[in-house]
Amino acid sequence: MPSKSALTTLIKNKAFELGFVLCGMSRAVFMDEEARRVEAWLNNNYNGEMGYLDNHFDMRVDPTKLVPGAKSVISVAYNYYTTEKQADPEAPKVSMYAFGRDYHKVVKNKLKLLFTYVQSVAGDIYGRAFVDSAPVLEKDWAARSGLGWRGRHGLLINPKKGSYFFLGELILDLELDYDHPIKDFCGTCRRCIDACPTDAISSEGYFINASQCITYVTVELRAEVIPDEFKGKMENWAFGCDICQQVCPWNKFAAPHQEPDFTPRPFLNMTKEEWQDITEPIYEEVFFSTPVKRARYEGLKRNIRFLDNND
Repeated sequence: MPSKSALTTLIKNKAFELGFVLCGMSRAVFMDEEARRVEAWLNNNYNGEMGYLDNHFDMRVDPTKLVPGAKSVISVAYNYYTTEKQADPEAPKVSMYAFGRDYHKVVKNKLKLLFTYVQSVAGDIYGRAFVDSAPVLEKDWAARSGLGWRGRHGLLINPKKGSYFFLGELILDLELDYDHPIKDFCGTCRRCIDACPTDAISSEGYFINASQCITYVTVELRAEVIPDEFKGKMENWAFGCDICQQVCPWNKFAAPHQEPDFTPRPFLNMTKEEWQDITEPIYEEVFFSTPVKRARYEGLKRNIRFLDNND
């Protein structure tokens, strides 16, 4: 088997070959500082109705609970940025990450290929791949692995790539050479804090009240009616929200992705009227295999009605 250094280089090169724009390694250890932060966040009920975030706390902060004998966490980033936009400026808005095929499937398939490659060069190893579908603190592992820093808006920022990317992890029982966290370059910038229409970002940043976030309201909230407190604050977002990323100066470095599966779907050409009149069969056809399916038909209709009544 190659040396740790050679193996680390081989894995990173393969990750880039598979289309990942960033790849870093960190030691699989208990996340003490992160555990305290997440516990405080949960105690403030900032997770809203996302009760699943309160489950399996021990697994979230200890990778050996997910992969017995884990020694390394490989963090990767997959770009989804595009310059294409919705044609009708008055149409309900969809977050850029949902323009194409569901990222869980795309990125997970890439990670499986990477894992197969690691097995081919490292021999009999055990590990698991994760893409936003298990109790893994992906942004924290990415920060530990040197992929970027957690910005004031809570998302990971890379100084050369911006923040429009998906994260994934391989947790392995394999020793590697490890990367180091990089400096936080947010400085005194408060653009994301000042731009958030619902004040979901704390006054100094870094602490996000998810229950106040437009993405949570339009994607995760299952109530039949959106609370009145959000009237006049939705900025016409029907699924997700990109405001904090749109105003972030580091995204001037974002470059268009090269992933065919993320090619924007035809719904970008839908007019405001077509959104308002959407039926369930059309919804199923138009948003098939996209992240928008997470909102479900009734949820999306609820969002559109709320926007129509609060113009």
